[in-house]
Parts: sequence; structure tokens; C-alpha cells
Amino acid sequence: MSPAAPEDPSVRQALNDSTVGLAAGQLEGAPLRFATELARVLDDGQNMRVVPMVTRGIFDNIFDLLYLRGVDAAIVYGDTLDYFRKNKKVGPGLEQRISYIMPLFPSEVHVFVRPEITRLEDLAGKRVNFNTKGTAAAYSGPIIFERLGIDVDAQFVPHPVAIAEMMRSDQYAAVVFVSSKPLDPFVKQKWPEGFKFLPVPLTQKIEEFYIPAQLEAADYPGLIPSGQKVQTIAVPSVLAVVNFPRDHERYKRMARLVDYLFDRFPRLQTEPGYHPKWKELNLAATVPGWNRFEPVQAKLAALAPVAAAPKAAAAPNAGGGPNKQAELRAHLERLMPGDPDSQARLLRELLDQRQPRSRR
Repeated sequence: MSPAAPEDPSVRQALNDSTVGLAAGQLEGAPLRFATELARVLDDGQNMRVVPMVTRGIFDNIFDLLYLRGVDAAIVYGDTLDYFRKNKKVGPGLEQRISYIMPLFPSEVHVFVRPEITRLEDLAGKRVNFNTKGTAAAYSGPIIFERLGIDVDAQFVPHPVAIAEMMRSDQYAAVVFVSSKPLDPFVKQKWPEGFKFLPVPLTQKIEEFYIPAQLEAADYPGLIPSGQKVQTIAVPSVLAVVNFPRDHERYKRMARLVDYLFDRFPRLQTEPGYHPKWKELNLAATVPGWNRFEPVQAKLAALAPVAAAPKAAAAPNAGGGPNKQAELRAHLERLMPGDPDSQARLLRELLDQRQPRSRR
């Protein structure tokens, strides 16, 4: 047997220097598909390679990003920052330790209720199912209800079990899904009269990590009458990175990935074979509660060199100030493209929701 050829250290070094490990999610989830398509369009032989990783799920990806060897980036939910602020394993200052490169697919919040429930407040003290532990609904759902100030009896059984029971009895008052619409259970199944989706308001306590969204008759023709919409919120997912110092190897690697991303992103939106939601994404879009990765910010600044004029200070209770209103406008433009009247109307409604109510 001939002896093995001696290893060339330069090959190992070059391969690792050009490779980005991306923690995605489980095989059946949307995050892995997005990661795979991102890897395909960014691939440049020995110069750039993205390796999507099958992980325990988008919930645990924050640990992989912070601690797992070989993970340079991760797909995580936007409200990760809120949840892990209280996690002793992660420690304080998470907002300064990680940032985002770009927002990815939003997951709309679906609050589906029995006929006797007419508003979110009716769910106080009642059994609301958030699916099994580790799912998006089980993670984000309780955070949202806590921020809304509605104390429900949270349950974590498989949604098919809870939905079947909802049809037979009032054991479950509601099920909460957090996923990209449309969802099969509400499209393929015929529901008795009175079952419905409830609107979820974008209050000041909600807006820190969530964005406006809506469910339409085109999404769920059997549950939403033609021409009507149900306003809700969505949980943004983000491509996140660790804020290493500028001279760190991993910082430089991710800065190179940003260069490739800005150069090749249009291919994801125009070439066949990629997920249609790429067309809805914008590299300049903001993510509530997050700081943008510095190389991305520099790229965007170079594309828009004319600085905006300073804005006047917002009046008290003005819906979060001019910066927040500008963010809302940007989200609404993507939500309702080509419909400025509806954008303006919904913006007024959202701002009104966040005004403090006078006590009686």
C-alpha cells in the first residue's frame, strides 16, 4: 500500500478561508431552503462557498451562532433578542454581540378561534394552543401574548390534535400558528360557520420586534370574505452574524460574503428556480430591534450618498417618532405595493393603535 501523499497546508487554509458555515434549520423547514438557494447563488468555486447546515431548528440557531465551531452565520427569528435577554446561558448585551445582514421571509401570526371568541381579550384565561415545543408558534406566540398583556392558558400539543378538538368542543379556544401564509389546514379543510382569524394589533409593545402583515381572502377564501383583510403581525427572520472586531478572520469572511450578496442578489429575484418570496425581500429593509452589520451599512451608504436632511423631533406620543414611522411606511410599501391610499390608511390605523388610551 503506497503511503499517503503529504497534506498541503495551503489547500486546507484556502478552503476554510473561503467557506461560510450557515446554520439553517430542519429538513422540512423554509429556512433550509432559503439557505440552500443562497448558497447556490453565492457559490464562486474556491473564492466563496456557503455550507448550509441542518440544525435542531431556528430557535436553537442562536446558540450555534454564538458557540458552535464552524458556524459563521445563522437564520434566526427577529424576536430572538427579546427571548434571550433573559437567558443566563447567553448572558447580557446580546443586542451588541450580534447583528443582521438582511431580513428573510416573514412568518405571519395566525390567531384562529372558535365562534364564541370575538376579540383577543376574550382569550384571557382560556386554553390557547401554540403547537409543540421548539416550533415557531411555541416560541414567538407566548412572547406576543405577554406583550399584549393577555394572560392565556398556554398549551403545547400538536396542532392537528388541538384543531380536531376545537371542532368537537370548547376545550381549546384558539390555536396560534406562526408561519408563512397560506397554511394548508385553513385552505384544504372546510370549517363550520363562525370559526375565524382574529386581528392582531401592532401596538407599541409589539412593534419593537414585529412588522405589520395581513391575511387576505386570496390566502384563505373559505374563511375570509372576498375583498376583506385581517390585519395581523409577522415575525421577521434574519440572516444574523456575530459582531467580531474588524481585524478578526470571521469578520473579514462575512464582509466578503456581503460583497457577493450585493452583487448577486438580483439573481435570486429574477432567475427561475428560486423561492418566490425572494422577490419580496429588500437588502435595505430594516429589522425591528436589530442593528445592521457594519459592512452592509457601508454598502447601503455608498449606494445612497446624499444624506437625508435632519428630521424634526417627534411630538410626545407621536407613534414612536419619525424614524419608527419611516420604518412602518417601508414595511407597508412592501406589504401593499402600488396601493399608496391603502398604505396611508393602514399607517394611520397602526399609529392610532399605539396611542395611549385615556382612563375612564
